[in-house]
Amino acid sequence: MELEVRHLRALCAIADTGSLHQAARQLGVAQPSLSTQLRRIEQELGGALFRRERTGCRPTPLGRLVLSRARPLVTEMRSLVAEARAAAVGGPQLRVGSTASRALPGWLRRLRAQGQEPTLRMDVSPNALLRMVAEGQLDVVFVHEVEGCPLRIPEGLRLRVLVDREPQFLSLPADHPATAKPVVDLADLAHDRWMIDPTVDGEWDAVQRMFRTAGLNPRVLHGDYHTAAALVATGEVVTVCQPSCLPRPDMAVRRLRGDPLGVRLLLAARTETNLDGVRPALEEAYWEAARQAPAYREWLEETVPATH
Repeated sequence: MELEVRHLRALCAIADTGSLHQAARQLGVAQPSLSTQLRRIEQELGGALFRRERTGCRPTPLGRLVLSRARPLVTEMRSLVAEARAAAVGGPQLRVGSTASRALPGWLRRLRAQGQEPTLRMDVSPNALLRMVAEGQLDVVFVHEVEGCPLRIPEGLRLRVLVDREPQFLSLPADHPATAKPVVDLADLAHDRWMIDPTVDGEWDAVQRMFRTAGLNPRVLHGDYHTAAALVATGEVVTVCQPSCLPRPDMAVRRLRGDPLGVRLLLAARTETNLDGVRPALEEAYWEAARQAPAYREWLEETVPATH
């Protein structure tokens, strides 16, 4: 068997996810097929590349050697394909990735006004987006880092901090008794059902720490935040939200006393040029969205009255 780029891509996926099952999902193949492919690669190279442990797959010394050579090749191939496709449609595009943010529409609008033509890739996982930048699939990403849960920053990436600590607020039904106050105590929500998205890197861990610190053990449902918003509106749950979230007739946004949850907002790219080219537009868009959100605007006026 002759090794091909797809084989190297499979090895990188196994190493990145630490799991044959997760790597197969990432690659869009069946796990038995990936296991067979891995055995053939190992036979071709003359030794085991991964140790199958109870906690997942870990590279062997031979595996680490192969991966050190495979990763640059996979990255270069992805860059080659991306550049060729961009040239085929008439020029380079700015490939933007982001976790959810109300700043996105204003950011993209400003980039287009500057003559750039951004494409957008959304993902709930900041770590996944950072890997895509490192591998040449994206040019720049806007991500959040949950406090107490550091992101895995790939080697070689350049970072800019947009906001060092953004407090996380609360979304709750408009007729919830706690909405009578602009700042909500966690104890007032001890008997509510919460909904948290466990696929957001670090989010569930941070919320659990918040509950433990407050001495609470509320009922928790797991689901994505689009579902959570719908359930908040019908009075089923309360949930964490970004401070720039806008209230609606059926949904209120309130601050949590003491700001127990926070995130750091980051821009990441492989070059300083890419960062410098997009940061001013993102800053303008972010603070525009912040000023439009009543609860966040009030928090900013109280906390940082001389800023923005």
